[in-house]
Amino acid sequence: MTSLLTPVRGWHRPLVVCAALTFGLVLVSGVGTIVDGRTLLDESVWVKPLKFGFAFGLYAGTLAWLLTKLTRGRRLGRWLGTVFAVAAAVEVGAITAQAARGTFSHFNADQSDPVTLALVPLLTFGVMVIVIAQLVLAVVVLIQRTGGAALNRAIRSGLALATFGMVVPVFWMVTEIHSRTVTDANGHSVQMYQGHGIGDPDGHGMPLTNWSVSGGDFRVPHFFALHGIQVLLLITAVLAALAAERVWLRDGKVRARLVGSAALGYTGLVAVVTWQAWRGQSLIHPDAATLLALAAVLLFTVGTTARVIVAAKRAAAERATAECITAQPAGIPEPARLAS
Repeated sequence: MTSLLTPVRGWHRPLVVCAALTFGLVLVSGVGTIVDGRTLLDESVWVKPLKFGFAFGLYAGTLAWLLTKLTRGRRLGRWLGTVFAVAAAVEVGAITAQAARGTFSHFNADQSDPVTLALVPLLTFGVMVIVIAQLVLAVVVLIQRTGGAALNRAIRSGLALATFGMVVPVFWMVTEIHSRTVTDANGHSVQMYQGHGIGDPDGHGMPLTNWSVSGGDFRVPHFFALHGIQVLLLITAVLAALAAERVWLRDGKVRARLVGSAALGYTGLVAVVTWQAWRGQSLIHPDAATLLALAAVLLFTVGTTARVIVAAKRAAAERATAECITAQPAGIPEPARLAS
């Protein structure tokens, strides 16, 4: 547990500042959703800054901690962390500025608005900078050992998932082209060159997430993949805490196998929701094929986890029995030696 709780003062400062600012934006946006009645595509103009603030705050905080674990390429890692922090701050800042103005940020092709013309390139290239920084950081982490076996597996698997999650938006930006005209919160017609939905460009969104309920939506796998690293780190921390009470969990290799099983299961989940979105199907309206795929992922994850647990408990019991056999019984004197 101590390896997971490095003092915050030692974390990467630009990323910590980025996380603090974006989490602060979550509070501001939360108030905005209550006091500001303006909407974009039937959701509050402040929902998007709230979601992006939370997502970037959580991920920037995770990276700020992760960079303290580097033993090789530390200087490169810290430089990339600064690039990521600046790009994330610019990205979220541009989204917030457009929300405050009551208009769209991503996919906005309005040529008559000078502010939009200035901000849209920042949003577009900001995504590319973030993805590239993430890819290089993932390589830096892969070339070293950053902790125990379980922590290593959680970090590597989580970064791989997060990298996929960041590539997904780039994929839909270049493949899903849906030019159309929509109305912003000020009643102005705005030309959009793309949408989030698949099968229904704007969709009819779920509460808060605004994920489409009438078609596929690549924001679903983007969210699940991006935050897989937090899920796996939490599982690693819980297993480390439980090891104090459960003997069979004290072997680091056992915890690593359990984290690996969780990573495989989570990767399967991401694969299924990506496939579901690709087919133009809403997350909350799965068909029989999607349900069958989810059931297969669940059974595989439960099966591999159960196998690891059974083997670990058996090995712990065998070690305990062997120790009892070899231990000298207390209170029984050694037999007297024969006089020579």
